[in-house]
Amino acid sequence: MGIAIGIDIGGTKIAFGFVDEQGEVLAKGSLKTDLTVSPSEMLGRVADALKQLAEQQQLSLEGIKGIGVGAPGPLNTQKGELTCPPNLKSWWGFPVVEELKKHLPFPIKMENDATAATLAEKWIGAAKDSEHFIFITISTGIGAGIFMHGKLLTGSTGNAGDAGFMLVDQAGTPWENVASGTAVARQATELLGREVTSKEAFDLAAQGDPQMSELVNRVFTSIGMGCVSLINILDPNKIVIGGGVSQVGDPLFSAVRDYVSQNALNPSGREAAIVPALLQQDAGLIGAAALVQQAY
Repeated sequence: MGIAIGIDIGGTKIAFGFVDEQGEVLAKGSLKTDLTVSPSEMLGRVADALKQLAEQQQLSLEGIKGIGVGAPGPLNTQKGELTCPPNLKSWWGFPVVEELKKHLPFPIKMENDATAATLAEKWIGAAKDSEHFIFITISTGIGAGIFMHGKLLTGSTGNAGDAGFMLVDQAGTPWENVASGTAVARQATELLGREVTSKEAFDLAAQGDPQMSELVNRVFTSIGMGCVSLINILDPNKIVIGGGVSQVGDPLFSAVRDYVSQNALNPSGREAAIVPALLQQDAGLIGAAALVQQAY
């Protein structure tokens, strides 16, 4: 049985673990992303933790097929390095793949974390039945992955799918500045004059608060507009939405489906399925491992 190592690099934590060919997580762990130490030191800690985890679980490293790394963009998958991810400034230009090979001598593939999660949703998630779909994650920001004609579209440097930075007006406002969880919290805080989380804003809207209801409806429309743009450009038959904001559930999906059904250009686009992601827990880890376990 071939086992892959998955490593999901994030601004607050790095998740890692062992995933088999069926997508089952055999063992996992995580470390806080310590920005007070060098990226080299941090990846050394991850490698040590993986070796310790393998020993605890009696997993032989000799049977490892490879390592998949999901990381925030912008990155350069051709060079195996992070370019300039906003939440990891001390990692800018850092050669992740080269450094990992010093500690773990296995084949390594690295992709944008949203792209990796897209492959996971195709593998064992909500898009198993689709050869043409887009995965969108809406949380702190907005990211996306594109799966068309039975394969991932990653772009020349691995940055295809940076949908959160689609510009939505002439002022150059990125989509994620109006429709992400962070954007919801910021706008709600401004409206109510106190610190408000995105979850609280959605809860208040559900309870009928007029200001929050108006804000949330505006956000749902913005998400629908982004989906329509992606549908018109890429012609998927399904959009899978994950991330923290997707946990709002039916109010979000009903609003987005309604907007898409009325505004997508092509009749087939108006019928594109808008569905929640299945892999909320361990999505990043499974996505990273999928880079090894799945052909893409």
